[in-house]
This record gives sequence, C-alpha cells and structure tokens, in this order.
Amino acid sequence: MPKIRPVLGLFASLLLLVAVLPLLRPHAPVPVQSAAAQYVGAAACAGCHQAQTSAWRRSQHALAMQEANAQTVLGNFENAQFKDGRTVSSFLRRDGAYFVRTDGPDGRLAEFPVRYTFGVYPLQQYLVPFPDGRLQALPIAWDARPAAQGGQRWFHLYAGQGLDHRDPLHWTRLEQNWNFMCASCHSTNLERGYDAAHDTYASRWSDLNVACESCHGAGSRHLSWAQLAPAARAADAGKGLSIALDERRAVHWQLDPATGNSTRSVPLHTHREIETCANCHARGATLGAQAPAAGHLFDAFDPALLRAGLYFPDGQQDGEVYVYGSFLQSKMHAKGVSCSDCHEPHSMQLRAPGNAVCAQCHSAAKFDTPAHHLHASGSAGAQCADCHMPKRVYMSVDERRDHSLRVPRPDLSLRHGVPNACNNCHRDRNAAWAAAVIEKHYGPQRKGYQHFVQALADARLGVPGAAAQLRTLAADGSSPDIARATALAELAAYPSRATLSSLQAALRDANPMMRAAALESLLAFAPEQRAAAALPLVDDATRLVRIKAGRALADVPDAVLTSAQRQTRERAFGQYRQAQEGLAERPEAHLNLGSVYALRGDAPQAAAQYQTALKLDPDFVPAYLHLADLYRAQHREDQVSAVLTQGLQRQPGNAALLHLSGLQRVRQGQLDQALALLGQAAGAAPGEAHYAYVYAVALHEAGRAPAALRVLSQALQASPYSPELLQAASAFAERSGSRELALQYRRRYEALQAESGP
Repeated sequence: MPKIRPVLGLFASLLLLVAVLPLLRPHAPVPVQSAAAQYVGAAACAGCHQAQTSAWRRSQHALAMQEANAQTVLGNFENAQFKDGRTVSSFLRRDGAYFVRTDGPDGRLAEFPVRYTFGVYPLQQYLVPFPDGRLQALPIAWDARPAAQGGQRWFHLYAGQGLDHRDPLHWTRLEQNWNFMCASCHSTNLERGYDAAHDTYASRWSDLNVACESCHGAGSRHLSWAQLAPAARAADAGKGLSIALDERRAVHWQLDPATGNSTRSVPLHTHREIETCANCHARGATLGAQAPAAGHLFDAFDPALLRAGLYFPDGQQDGEVYVYGSFLQSKMHAKGVSCSDCHEPHSMQLRAPGNAVCAQCHSAAKFDTPAHHLHASGSAGAQCADCHMPKRVYMSVDERRDHSLRVPRPDLSLRHGVPNACNNCHRDRNAAWAAAVIEKHYGPQRKGYQHFVQALADARLGVPGAAAQLRTLAADGSSPDIARATALAELAAYPSRATLSSLQAALRDANPMMRAAALESLLAFAPEQRAAAALPLVDDATRLVRIKAGRALADVPDAVLTSAQRQTRERAFGQYRQAQEGLAERPEAHLNLGSVYALRGDAPQAAAQYQTALKLDPDFVPAYLHLADLYRAQHREDQVSAVLTQGLQRQPGNAALLHLSGLQRVRQGQLDQALALLGQAAGAAPGEAHYAYVYAVALHEAGRAPAALRVLSQALQASPYSPELLQAASAFAERSGSRELALQYRRRYEALQAESGP
C-alpha cells in the first residue's frame, strides 16, 4: 500500500519552475505551394477551365476576400451607427470609399479606412489597414442573412464583453491581425512578409481570394504542359500539376442491398484531397513560415486533437474546429469517403440537395423512411443531416454542421453531459426521454462508431482507472486515429512505465498524428528517458514529427549521449528552433524558445526570448511567469518583483501572477502578504487545484489548520480526483484528530496512486 508523503515538509517544493507552456493559440495554416512551380493566378486558368471557373466565381472561396467597393460591400455604410457598451461606432461612405469611426488603439474615437471585405455569408467582416502593413479585422460585422432571419444589421462578435483598447481581444491587437491569423486561408500564395527587426508586414499574394492554386498548387508547369504538342502532353500523366487530386477518378460506390450501405470500389490509401482541404478547414497550429508541399498537411500544420474546450469528450464539436478533426472521427472517413464525394469542390455546393446527397451511398428505401428516422417524411426531423450532423452556432450567426457523422446518443448526454441531436429539436423534452425513445426503437446495443467517450471523459476528470483506459484506447486500432492520438496526449498526466511503453509503441505507428502526440507526451518524462525514444524520429518523413523530436531532445544532457548523438540532438533542435523563428511575430513562439533555452541552461537567451514575447504582447501572462521564474532560479528577487508587478499592472486579477507573487512573499518571509495573495489566486481560479493546495499548505504553516481544511474541502468539490488535494486533506485531517475523515481521503488518494502504476 503506497504511503502518503509528508505534506508539511514539502512547502519549499512549491517554489519549482513553471511548466513549459506549449503553443496553444489557434491560427491559420500556410497555403499549399510547390517549390518548383510558380504561381500564375486564377485568370490564367479560366481560358481552358471555363465551367470550373464559372462555378468557382459563385462560391464563398471566390468571395472570401475582396476589395471594398459598391459591388462587394454588403453592410450599411450610409452613416449607420452601432453602439456596444460605451462606444458608438459609425459606418460611412465618401467619394466611393468606405470608412468606420470607432475606438482606436489608444481608446479614442477616430476614423479609419475600410480596405477589404472579409467573407460574405452569413456574415461579412471588414479589414482596416495600418501604416506598419498590418490589416486588422473589425469586431463589428454585418449580418448578411435576410431580415426575416434576424439579419441585415450590424452586430458585435464579442457583444456584452466590454472590450476596450487594453483588452487582448480588441480589434487593434494581436489576436485580430489578418496577416497572421487569417490571411493564408482567405488568399492564395500568401507570403506574410513579417520583418522582425521593425515589427512590420509587407504581405503579398498572387490572388486576393481562395483561387485555383490554393488547392491545386502553383500552376506554371501545368500551363507549360497545356502548350505542348498532343503527343508530349500524353507522355505526362500528371499534366504538370503540383498535386494530383484524382483519388476519386474511376471510383464508384457499390451498394450492398442487405445493409443499405455502399463500399468504395477501390480502397483509398492516400489522403491528398482531405489534407489539401484541411490546410484551412482544420483547427491547429502552423509550423513556422515554411510552406507545405501540396497535399502534405503534416509538413506545415499541427492539427488540434480532441481536447477539452474544442471537443466534447465524445468528440462532438464544442469550440470552433473547422471540420477536419470531426471528420477524422467518422465511419465515413474510415471507409474512404473524401470531401468531394459530398461537396462539388469548385462551387462548394452539395452534390445533391437534402437527403439525396446521403442517398448516393445509403439506400433511401432503407434509411429515408419513418421506420428509420421516426419522423414524418419530408419534415425537419426526417433530414439525415439534422440527426447525424447537428449544427452549432459560431460567430453569433454562423451555423456549422458537425462532420463526425455520428448516431444520436442521448444516453451519453445523461452520463457525460454532452449534447445530442434529439434534444437540439425536442427542447421541451429531456435526454432521458430521448434515450428511452432511441432504445425502444433501436435496442440497447445501438452505439455507433465512436466508442472513446468514457476514456476521454474520465481522463479530463482524473478519475481512477483513466490511465488504463487511455492506454487501451491508444492501442485500439479500430478506433479513429485522432481519438487514439488524443489518448496519447492525455497520458502526459500519467507518467509511468506503462505509459512510457504505450508512447514507445505509438512512435512506430504509421500515422504521423500518433507519432507527434507520443513525442509531445514524452516531455512528461526525464530527458534521459526521452533520448532513446526520440532519436530515431529525427529524420522522420513528416516535418511535424521531426519538429516534435527536436523539442523532445533539446534538453537531453550531454552525459547520456554519444558524440554522434549530440550532433543529432543539435540538428534536431535546429529544426525546432527554425519552426519557432518562422513564427517570430507571435509571443508564443518566443515563449517556447525561451523555455527550451532555460532548460538548456542558457539564461541570457531565455530572458531575451521572454522579453521579446512581452514586447510583442504586453498582456501575455505566460511570459511574465517564465521570466519571473527564470530570475527566481538566479536568486534575483528584485527582478522577480519587478516582473510580477508589471504583469499585475497589466492583468491585475490574473490568478497565475497572484500565485507566483504569493510564493515570492513566502521566500521573503512575508507570510501575511503571502497568504493574502495566495488566497486571491485560489479564489480567482477555483478550478485550479494546485493554487488551492498551495494556499491550504500556507494556511496550515501559519497555524490556521481549520481554515486549511476548509479550503481543501471546497477545492475537492471542483477537483475531486486531485492527488495533491487528497494527500494534503488526509494529512491535515489526521493532525486535527479527524481520523475517519483522514481515512476517507487516504483511500481516495491510494486508489489514484494504485491506478497510475510505477
């Protein structure tokens, strides 16, 4: 039976380094390019591809970004006004040009020119140019829907949040910058043109909108091919194209009358089309400035996994995730369905209206009947998509369907609180009613394709047994790879020999998403343990994996490596460093580099990177935390105070800054001030178990044992499976004479320890 470590003697251990923070903020991927060919522009394609061009010109791709003029602007600029909070903005037109009068970067009202429209339906945004080359997206958008649907009005994308010029989400700040956040997915052949020395942009593109070469790659070789003699053209099966989007050619779907479902006549072994679409229709992080080869998503992009805040534990979309991660979970993806099986790629329209698009592969006689969908034929409830692809609203007015194509599971709503398609419509009924109806008609075993909800739900809560479930899911080849990769990522919270074995097995998986997730979770282990696992992946075929390997090896000490391995480590770290330097306009990139330099013992470089991050974004709290902790490790307490004071001036209620400030007061022997700050931190982030733990330990050290137990008891309501809360609660209850309560806490703690394994 594991012993509980003594708590009171651990107070000094609370002053440890802040964990290295990963690059988390979402931003747009780099568009498809070809190193050998040159971009020629959509006009060069139109002569030979008239039908495709005609369809494309009516699409949202063609209208993704346009110069602002009378033909493109949908919003009311006839001196219209819009009020949000205390700011009254005006929209004006003068001499054929468009302007907005609103609060600027200093908080004062000023007039700004509108240069471009951004999007078209169901909303249209507007871009404002600044002298440093930046284009910034206004937060007040035009609702392009018909008036009968609530449209034809101005609305604020962050309504009621009271954003002013000091808020990181203000339209003039980093998060609303078009050049980095949006441009590569709304324009073709985008070159950001960021100048780090002057913090300016000179962005360029070949087509302002999403044109032919965004998907087909640079077209100069194809143009040359088209000018060849017929015999020479016939000799080049690839037609000079940068990427062959031909995975559906000569393929048909064969219907099985017994099941009512179809199978692909030729198995799909590549995913060029899906990965081309995913360059923009996926949530994740770009891998520096390097452009990808066409159709090779993982050379330029790190797709987001099924993490909390983005997806519900059953995989349904929660945050704004842009289709790809959802579709990877689907049975359709597993069976070889690709985007253009359902969507005509030039017009972006469905290949058939309503249920007919599904009937391409699924027998209407079997599935488009009341016996299957339990609704009157032709009614809203009889629509395949409403049951299997429920909508969720983003950007206030934009309904987007979930592409995981799942069966309705109201029983999971009862167990895990996830949404379900039935109650999206039947809002006057509860999930128990819906679950009973489903079970009555389809039986208790109708569970669908996605079976990973229990593992991910338990992992998010830290329930005993979660680690074993995650290891099982990671090894389950019948589950979607994105769910398996998510399990690997969640295993970082459960470092053990069993977890290390699971990660090592995943490093040999054929899917780069699996290898990348395993490398990321290796960071939970000591550098010495990472070396043997990560070294073989330094020359992986996929750039994402090579970059992750570079990070995993970056701080492995010389003592455990041979001379040749040290050279390999430095080469791998060079790839990681290059990726971060390609994101030089983002504070997260400098934070990542600073964290690694600190681990490598290069304090001056680490400090310089953190300071650059704060120069780019003075509200970027992680940089304050890391810089303060760097100075703490150097015993430079005056600098620690200065950094934390500066951070709290910018973000006065930030829990992490309050927490570190409290720890500094502990080091300085100012216990009363420490208690006040630690208490504020715990109160500001009630879901952060560690802050409550530290505050409780400090209270106990100050002789306030009853108060310490109250803090722990309250924190355990929000975090019932926190090992450190349970450990401290058991020890403190034992010392106070509450042996029965101490035993309860001890048993819960021991269950967690037994589950995690050695």
